[in-house]
Amino acid sequence: MVANALEAAHGWPVGTVEIRPFTTTGDRIQDRPLAEVGGKALWTKELDQYLLRGETDLSVHSMKDVESVRPAELHIAAMLPRADVRDRLIGAASIDALSQDAKVGTSSPRRAAQLLRLRPDLQVEPIRGNVARRLSKVTSGEVDATMLAAAGLDRLGIAEGAAVEVAMMLPAPAQAAIGCECRADDDRMRELLAAINDSSTCAAVAAERAFARELGGSCHTPVAALALREGDGRYWLRAQILSTDGTECVTGEIRFEASQGDEAAEALARELLGRAPATVRTLFDA
Repeated sequence: MVANALEAAHGWPVGTVEIRPFTTTGDRIQDRPLAEVGGKALWTKELDQYLLRGETDLSVHSMKDVESVRPAELHIAAMLPRADVRDRLIGAASIDALSQDAKVGTSSPRRAAQLLRLRPDLQVEPIRGNVARRLSKVTSGEVDATMLAAAGLDRLGIAEGAAVEVAMMLPAPAQAAIGCECRADDDRMRELLAAINDSSTCAAVAAERAFARELGGSCHTPVAALALREGDGRYWLRAQILSTDGTECVTGEIRFEASQGDEAAEALARELLGRAPATVRTLFDA
């Protein structure tokens, strides 16, 4: 997607941009939740090394899987237009339609907490692996249902599943956004990438990442955030922090100008932590 966008934006022949696929630690470790084996850096550390050594000119990331604090030597220079931010439920027509005590497979603390808040009877089972592996666990009956990002399913051409509206389950910060990162001192690459940057996506995702960064915490902490550009050009950020079992939930929202995104998001994070009960606050003190 990024290669095609760059070639179209600059009038380059198809194939000008060389794609170098790498298998990251996050791809290789499939039997444990990310939080147990190093968190989101598992998806970025190898790509960072190639980029910093000059072996690649840019890295392409699913922004949901990128740490909110990045090396100073790197710069997120562009984001493609954001895809569907919702989650999709596989195995039932809706969350309400899940049977009593149904077993739902997910290793996402956010999804687990949100599901348990809506349906305390559910049994949440950790699962990892690529999309095909997760879908196979539903087909085989190992779990009754699972939840996956709609954007990822759409990119794979998989129409299966029922979309869960954001009013019911806010997505993870930066969900459904594809980002391009280059070396901070590579002015030529920053200029080339600027041609494919979607400014609305960039501003929204930057605010969501600033919210997560101000909270602190880790991959163990259930956090949800979504910023949307409104008709007047301002942005509306909704956010949520939860206890791991979903019994406690603190929500908030703020509207801001694009130039004030970090400041507004950080203020919202502090507000939510200030209102949070100890069961939630301690998750972010670790």
